[in-house]
Amino acid sequence: MEYENVRGHIYDIQGYAVHDGPGIRTTVYTKGCPLRCLWCHSPESQQHRFQLGWLDLKCIGTELCQNACVNACPEGALSVAEPTKRTGTEELVRKVNIDRAKCTDCLKCAEVCVTKALYVSGWETTVDEVYDRLMKDVGFFENGGGVTVSGGEAMAQFDFTYNLLKRLKDKGIHICLDTTGFAPTAQFEKIMPYVDLYLYDLKHMDTRHHEKLTGVPNELILENARFLAAHGGALQIRFPIIPKLNDSVENLRATAEFCLELGDAVKLVQLLPYHKAGRGKYERLGWKYRLTNVELPSEDFMQQALELFQGMGLPAQIH
Repeated sequence: MEYENVRGHIYDIQGYAVHDGPGIRTTVYTKGCPLRCLWCHSPESQQHRFQLGWLDLKCIGTELCQNACVNACPEGALSVAEPTKRTGTEELVRKVNIDRAKCTDCLKCAEVCVTKALYVSGWETTVDEVYDRLMKDVGFFENGGGVTVSGGEAMAQFDFTYNLLKRLKDKGIHICLDTTGFAPTAQFEKIMPYVDLYLYDLKHMDTRHHEKLTGVPNELILENARFLAAHGGALQIRFPIIPKLNDSVENLRATAEFCLELGDAVKLVQLLPYHKAGRGKYERLGWKYRLTNVELPSEDFMQQALELFQGMGLPAQIH
């Protein structure tokens, strides 16, 4: 099958993934997403460009590296911080401060950081390079596994995702596409022959609330879900439950009713309880996490939500 060896930006490839579709899978995470979900647990996925990350625990101190990162910054965005105790000891160490207002993400400081305390979130690659990496895991894909392409939003780098999926499908590999659904319908139509299962996100059924929570309205997302269902696509719906934001009984019921509308195309509805696992990633990027006052949904509430979906005849589970 002909394909183009186009270039793309990704930020991770994770093997032995067991939560991104059926079986044992390897997941490719692309950079760039048109949504800005308030609860996003992968902020490094949002921007297509590469960004500077900072892991405080890895910094050995500017004395040992002779201010390499500070000297490498052409914008003067890095400076030597006041002494602090090294983790687990009484030894004082001077680390760095990053002035994010001055930082242009030129990433020159990361190039000279010997411990990778300063690091680059993401890298440029090609279809062939990713394919070669994925082939190292092909032995794990037996018994129903495969490859999942996720993001960010994988459709935001359509040419890269499309050509990668074409090459993988030529190998007979089961393919999942993890998507927000926010992409031109024509692109979903073009990529359909190469996708076995869509991991399809639904955030809120009211478009005004959806835009407040994610930055975009939901009409295109719902339209694309209907299109895929009507044209033979298999959907695994993913619905994150965020207390006080989208967990009203009205929205839960409306989401379930929409899933019923899609008919047999819906193979599973996954209810995803909100978690705070990604908060540390915001600190590494110098961003502010916006849902500091939102608590996790209780087990009782998740069970009630599950019973609502199952009671309406949907194949649902808490994920």
